[in-house]
Amino acid sequence: MTDPIAPDFLDRSGRPRLAYRHVAGRGPTIVFLPGYMSDMAGGKATALFDWAATEGQACLLLDSAGCGLSDGLFAEQTLLDWRGDVLDLIDAKAEGPVLIVGSSMGGWLMLLTALALVQRDGAARVAGLVGIAAAPDFTDWGFSDAEKAIILAEGALVEETPYSDQPYMTTRRFFQSGEANRLLGADIPLTCPVRLLHGQEDGDVPPDISLRLSAALASEDVQVTLVKGGDHRLSRDGDIALLIDTVARLATPN
Repeated sequence: MTDPIAPDFLDRSGRPRLAYRHVAGRGPTIVFLPGYMSDMAGGKATALFDWAATEGQACLLLDSAGCGLSDGLFAEQTLLDWRGDVLDLIDAKAEGPVLIVGSSMGGWLMLLTALALVQRDGAARVAGLVGIAAAPDFTDWGFSDAEKAIILAEGALVEETPYSDQPYMTTRRFFQSGEANRLLGADIPLTCPVRLLHGQEDGDVPPDISLRLSAALASEDVQVTLVKGGDHRLSRDGDIALLIDTVARLATPN
């Protein structure tokens, strides 16, 4: 038998090879998008994948180009490059509707991916969205004016982070792609069910962002859950149980 933990790889012409893990099962296919500089080996992604495999639910994890086990240089990627990675893997591995789960920056990618799928395939392709401290537009609200000036003038901002041994690097390429794809300033034409989970003690993405996102979405089925004591990670046992319960209810609504 092959090691169930070992990833598969998607080869693409002219683009970096992508690492992914996929388990077949009933739909919709759950697609997990990790945060900035994160990968599919994180606790939330792994817990969701293990639950899906146990329950017979289709699930897809991936490392975006330049992250985790995927090829490519992190500094060369843009927000739309990473959206393209997600779309390529959905096209390759996910038949029918998808239920996209996005953590932090993955919540921004979740929205951009859903918009692209709906425009291309119709609203039925996206069964639902689950954001975990979703961070759309963080190039706008996540940096001071001085930090934005450094990114634009010097080409990158390098910052220490408690979430990784490696410093965060925000490149001019990524920053400009983010600014060109902001969503919160207008209506977001997604009508699927949306669930937004957010820790009340999140020091990186203000809980108000989830409230702004809820207001911007066209969907009439949007619920925001504020988790008392929850931080940005929302990775405590109770947080992960809440995530799995939220996804399960959207994946099997009846």
